[in-house]
Amino acid sequence: MTRRSRAQMIEETRAKLLATARQAFASQGYGQTSMDDFTAAAGLTRGALYHHFGSKEGLLIAVIEQIEAEVGDRLQTASAAEPTPWLGFRCRCRTYLELALEPEIRRIILQDARAIFGDVPQAAQSVGIAALQAALEELIAAGTVQPVHAGAVARMIYGIVTEASFWIAEPDGDPQARLAQALDGLDRLLAGLLHQA
Repeated sequence: MTRRSRAQMIEETRAKLLATARQAFASQGYGQTSMDDFTAAAGLTRGALYHHFGSKEGLLIAVIEQIEAEVGDRLQTASAAEPTPWLGFRCRCRTYLELALEPEIRRIILQDARAIFGDVPQAAQSVGIAALQAALEELIAAGTVQPVHAGAVARMIYGIVTEASFWIAEPDGDPQARLAQALDGLDRLLAGLLHQA
């Protein structure tokens, strides 16, 4: 039997806390999740949580970062699967809105994180904006999109899809109907970027 290194044990403990907290935050909500309950479910102590994440809020930030990284990968995969760069760009924006219906993302990212922190963490914003800007620069260089300031427009589009996602995820109303309305509005806005022949 091989002994695990200290680094492996630390990583396993962090992963266990993250997985258990993520499941608890998604099913019960951040405010209703007891630290004692989910640390016990992970077979760990509250001290382990404080040691690795500093606080329940620190653990929420780590869960958000994990989910945001997965969202970034999913957006890239969806975009890359499209036959043209323009359709990939459109798909990236539409997929971001569609993710607002997924219960875990809806609860943790779009409801609880906003209630606790007021906005999407800055690191996640920077990554999302950079991906949109790079895609816009490529589309402008190819002549598909009109010459615009890619950085400014990327920030504007990021703001549009982020705020629409928060709206779709609100606990009241019909999220499916809101998604349909948001997708329609998004398509109309994006169409205005296309180079007119």
